[in-house]
Amino acid sequence: MKAVILAAGKGDNLKPFTDTRPNPMISVAGKYLFDHSLDLLQKAGINDIFVVVGHQKDKLVEQVGEHVHNGLNLQYVVQKRAGGIGDAVLAVKDKILPGEYFLLIYGDIMTAENIFSKTQQSFHAFKGPVASICLPPSNEMFGNVFLNANMNITKIIEKPKGDDLGNYVLSGVYILPESFFGLLEKNNRSMEKAIKALVMDEGLRASMWEDEWLDVVYPWEILRANKIIMDSWERSEISKTVTLEANVTISGTVHIEDDVIIKAGAVLEGPCSIGKGCYIGNNSLIRSYTALGDNCSVGYGVELKNCVVQKNSHIGRLSFIGDSVLGENVDIGAGTMTVNRKLDWSTIKVKHQKKSKDTGILKLGAFIGDDVVIGAGNSIEPGTIVPPGKVLPAHYSVPNK
Repeated sequence: MKAVILAAGKGDNLKPFTDTRPNPMISVAGKYLFDHSLDLLQKAGINDIFVVVGHQKDKLVEQVGEHVHNGLNLQYVVQKRAGGIGDAVLAVKDKILPGEYFLLIYGDIMTAENIFSKTQQSFHAFKGPVASICLPPSNEMFGNVFLNANMNITKIIEKPKGDDLGNYVLSGVYILPESFFGLLEKNNRSMEKAIKALVMDEGLRASMWEDEWLDVVYPWEILRANKIIMDSWERSEISKTVTLEANVTISGTVHIEDDVIIKAGAVLEGPCSIGKGCYIGNNSLIRSYTALGDNCSVGYGVELKNCVVQKNSHIGRLSFIGDSVLGENVDIGAGTMTVNRKLDWSTIKVKHQKKSKDTGILKLGAFIGDDVVIGAGNSIEPGTIVPPGKVLPAHYSVPNK
């Protein structure tokens, strides 16, 4: 069976990170979302994969090239017109043969266990079109699904209002027939209308997903995706080329890649991951659910807690980065702090798309885009978004005047 990964959308709700990359190129637990999906597909026995690219496509095209020799037949298809999901699906119309079924995947969903294998099992049992469904913490943002006793989907409400909510939602994984392209064309390229037409015509069965599932919609959900993956780790993996100096303490499950240097006195509390070529300074504290991308450096006495730091970023000595997400090539000066709670312990609000969004989270730091430079001595308010390329001068208590 062929798989199609939809990775062309702009992901406006995931700014500042999607200003400079497509959604699937966000890193969690040491890997891109895209690579996590590929790992699960390969374990499910699916090797023929088409990736629909559009927004910031060059980074994803480059990543497709990184997988040329790992046993996958991986190709990208460009979504030529800036349309919706239906347009993205139609971009692969000529890749699927008449009478053939294909696995359709939304590129920004995250599961630790293999949702693709489970959907395939349901397809083979039902011998017809299948949609994976799940029970999320909140179902107001997703297509709500109603079922009968035979697991037939009877109704889908895309944007539920009031009390018209079902228990289950669409989880962004489908097995669809080649004839689905015709339904898209008949319904003005609307994915929502085409799925509803499939329900009324050939029928659509539900594949129940009962493990953790996340659609990464907002920047703070990157931290949750990171935790979902790390909680699934069963053992530590430490490269033989890691340099550990005296009195380094490691506890819990850790993943440490090639050529990492960890200086004397550093403490690593798992689960956490350290990417290739990283430098961890003396007496630094790397706390649980921290992920460092490749070639990051952490200065003397730095504390990192529940944060995702993407590749080539540098954190100056005696800084604290907590409950935060940093983009690529971020340079943080010494003594910088991401404050991660309100004085009154109220939930953190994030100003997002000109609106204030209550995250419902009590501890949350900052979201710092690619190529940001933050001078020494800054304190960053909880829930702050720093756009890509921003330069914040050092914060001096005594100016040189």
